[in-house]
Amino acid sequence: MKIATTMEYAATPEEVFAVLTDQAFQEAKCAATAAIKYTASVKESGGGAVITTERILPADDLPDFAKNMVGETLKVVETQTWGAASADGSRTGTVEMSVAGVPVALNGKLALAPGGPGSIEHLDAELKAKVPLIGGKIEKAAAKPIEEAIAIEASTVKEWLAR
Repeated sequence: MKIATTMEYAATPEEVFAVLTDQAFQEAKCAATAAIKYTASVKESGGGAVITTERILPADDLPDFAKNMVGETLKVVETQTWGAASADGSRTGTVEMSVAGVPVALNGKLALAPGGPGSIEHLDAELKAKVPLIGGKIEKAAAKPIEEAIAIEASTVKEWLAR
């Protein structure tokens, strides 16, 4: 299942990237997604960065068939790997997300570039559930909370930029 979205920010790509790679921002993002427990790490890498978050999330909003697979909570691990900036401040990266104990994964590309009111971040990803017969149902159930988390992250970025 395709998950694609574009987020616009009233700031330069450099300013947005500075927020994205702020350890405190990553922790705030995790807290904003109703994580029961979380860890976040940001490591510089060749002019870019590797951002890893691990969140324990409640499974309350999942359909019953999905809750039966995961239990009361989900352990979600997300890794964003960003490359170095181009001359105009744009950069590209990848995102990988997995749910512990469940054959569900999201893999995609990230891009941050000048545009819109200042900069545009674009996510183009594929969500896959490798479960015979019900994989499509699981993807649909997982897509909604993933899209909500993306919206929460974008809103949190905007809050941090407004500081």
